[in-house]
Amino acid sequence: MVNDTLLDKTVTYQYMDLPVPSNKCLATYVWIDGTGEDVRGKTRTLDFVPTKPSDLPVWNYDGSSTYQSQGSNSDTYLIPVAIYKDPFIRGNNVLVLCETYKYNKEPTESNKRVRCAEAMEKAKGVHPWFGIEQEYTLLDMDLKPFGWPKQGFPGPQGPYYCGVGANKVYGRSIMEAHYRACLYAGINITGTNAEVLLSQWEYQVGPCEGISIGDELWMSRYILHRVAEDFGVVVSFDPKPVEGNWNGAGAHINFSTEAMRTQDGIFEIEKAIEKLSKHHKRHIQAYDPRGGKDNEKRLTGRNETSSIDTFSSGVANRGASVRIPRGVAEEGMGYFEDRRPSSNCDPYSVAEALVRTCILDE
Repeated sequence: MVNDTLLDKTVTYQYMDLPVPSNKCLATYVWIDGTGEDVRGKTRTLDFVPTKPSDLPVWNYDGSSTYQSQGSNSDTYLIPVAIYKDPFIRGNNVLVLCETYKYNKEPTESNKRVRCAEAMEKAKGVHPWFGIEQEYTLLDMDLKPFGWPKQGFPGPQGPYYCGVGANKVYGRSIMEAHYRACLYAGINITGTNAEVLLSQWEYQVGPCEGISIGDELWMSRYILHRVAEDFGVVVSFDPKPVEGNWNGAGAHINFSTEAMRTQDGIFEIEKAIEKLSKHHKRHIQAYDPRGGKDNEKRLTGRNETSSIDTFSSGVANRGASVRIPRGVAEEGMGYFEDRRPSSNCDPYSVAEALVRTCILDE
């Protein structure tokens, strides 16, 4: 299969070094398409350097090519909501995260940010913090796990988690490049590690307050796809990339309010978990873009997961729906980890569900 990695990148570099007028800025508008899982992007030239989203013009695109409109009425609006430094072409250039709106100025079906922002505005007085542990799997161009034998399987899981060595981790160069690119862009990426499944990795974003957790995670995903593109490798957020006795992929979310983070906050944590136990089905619906159908393959009660059918919680229990970290239980304050969201979840939907259940009692 022919792809861009076969091109000589040194030829590209001689053009990238060409001087550009100081008042010019390339702004790449990034948005979530109609799948609710994939991101798209296109670039325009500005005659100024923007410093905030409201500086940027509203733009549009062909929604009929992104599963968001009919061809007879295809123009779909892009409304800038967050700006990041562009780690790919650098300079004054920016990545612009956008909300999507239909011709009638109503949000598209995949625009989950609007309702999430409404919930965050109501809950801002308790200062909700979020952190997401984003797992992903690297695939080759044949969509097989990167580095796996073309026929058969690698050795059983065990040596790969946080592993070191050429026979234990595949794709470290991609992980390192993504980490640096996110830091350059201004994303609050706070860690990374190789995961249990060979060719699977995780990175952590947060803590972020309110709506910013969704903004930063979506842009970090875009950056990951772009980095992997340069290496000729595919990024998969499939919650169960390999059938059988192999770990799936999640996006565990750590959540707290100011009250949970202060002395005796454990009681607030326990109250929140009690509320979650009464709305398990609603959260399962919100925790993957297909209403729980993707998570059915992952949340089996095996491979460090809980059952999709029942709610459970426990201290240091990675087989529970919600885990209270050992350190939190000992200190009596902190946060809890909801382990149910799938790796391809919409972070806006996940964060909104937590706020509405745990804070707003909706």
